[in-house]
Order: sequence, then C-alpha cells, then structure tokens
Amino acid sequence: MKIALMDSGIGLLAAAAAVRRQQPDADLVLSSDPGSMPWGPRTPQDVTARALAVARAAAAQRPDALIVACNTASVHALPAIRAALEPDIPVIGTVPAIKPAAADGGAVAIWATPATTGSDYQRGLIAEFAAGADVTEVPCPGLADAVEHADEAAIDEAVAAAAALTPSGVRAVVLGCTHYELVGERIADAVRRHGSPAAELYGSAGAVAAQALRRVRAAAASGGSAGPRLTVLLSGRRGPLPVAALTYVEGRLLQAVSPAH
Repeated sequence: MKIALMDSGIGLLAAAAAVRRQQPDADLVLSSDPGSMPWGPRTPQDVTARALAVARAAAAQRPDALIVACNTASVHALPAIRAALEPDIPVIGTVPAIKPAAADGGAVAIWATPATTGSDYQRGLIAEFAAGADVTEVPCPGLADAVEHADEAAIDEAVAAAAALTPSGVRAVVLGCTHYELVGERIADAVRRHGSPAAELYGSAGAVAAQALRRVRAAAASGGSAGPRLTVLLSGRRGPLPVAALTYVEGRLLQAVSPAH
C-alpha cells in the first residue's frame, strides 16, 4: 500500500504521521513545493497551477491514493486535481473540522490563514455545520510560514497574537491550516492561558488519514512492502526531509521509521 500526500510545505507531516500510526506498513510519498510556500496569499489560479504540479509529481510515484493535505489547495484546486487524477488515483481533500467541533454546542474559534478567514468557503462550512454555535473566525497571519521554517520566536508571536483574538471561554478551537497541527500543544497552552481552560483542539489529520485508508482498502489495494518506505519530493525532485521537519514530533516519527530514499 502506498499513500501520497501533497502540500505547499511541511504541513503534510501531521496527516502523514497519522497514516503511519494507523497503517505502519504503508509506503509514503510526501510531495511539496517549499519554494512557493505559502500558497494562501496567491491567486486561486496560481494555487491551482502549483497544486496540480505537486499532485502530478506525487502521482508519478503510482500511489494507491493521494491526500491533499492542505486547506488552501483543497479550497481552490481539489476539483482540478480530481479531474486530472481520478479515477486512477483516489483524491482525498482536507476540510477544517468544524462539524465535530460544533457538534456539542458552545463557543468555537476557527484559527485559519488570513485568506481563508472570512472566505465564502469557510463561511459556507460554518453555515452548514455550525449554524447554531457561537463561532469566531481568528486570522493567524504569519503562523503557517513560521511553522514551515521552524522559527520559534515567530511561532510564539503569531500564536500569542491569535490567542489574544480568541474569546475567553471557547470550548473548541478548529485548526484550519494543516501547518497549525504541528504546534497544537503550543496553541492549546496559549488559548488556555487566555481564558479558555477547557478548550479542545480539532484538527483534520486523523480523519483525513482514516478516509484515505478506507478508500484504499475498499479498492482491495495490495499489502504493504517488506518495510515501509518514505519518498520525499521537493518541487518534483527526490530529496531528504527538510531540516525544519525534524523540529516536530511528526517529522521525527517519519524519519525514524522510514529512512528516506
């Protein structure tokens, strides 16, 4: 079994680690284009073109499924990626976990990039899945970029700024960018310090990984290889995991279990 994941940068690590935990023998392909990151401020047409290039690089490795482990790419490029790759390769997009976060009622904060915050896409998800909840959209300028470069000071600054915009007493915080899941504990600590001691984080990595694995198993894909392998593609060319990836637990998990080749 081979699962490919794509993103602008290392935001795909959270979903990749979730696949590794749920299916330890799966081969993984991580395809990104860190030189063009972040995608959030780019036009939808530019995001689509770049996402298609990254997806096609992953598809060339003949995976059993492709996870679009990027909220921005899922918003703008998912239909184009599916049109290019399906039905040969199932494509699974990433949707912010607004539905489970709002299921029990109470106040919800959605942390997302400035481009996604207030967008028709996010407002549509709120209307569909959280119409009865008290929802606050929190823009997080610079956080994804800081996570991408493992810039500790910039991460702390961006997290603190977003926590200050998060109303006290929220019960749930939705992580609306895959990069944010890599610093989930720091986000949780900051939100709790700012008056929401019971706040629970909701990411999408686990659910997306499970959906991809269900799709592959339903198609009766072949079993895993003798030992799980990791292929890293940077702008379409093989390379090692970026140094910044090893700053995070998820990156170290992938490096330790599956030597890059």
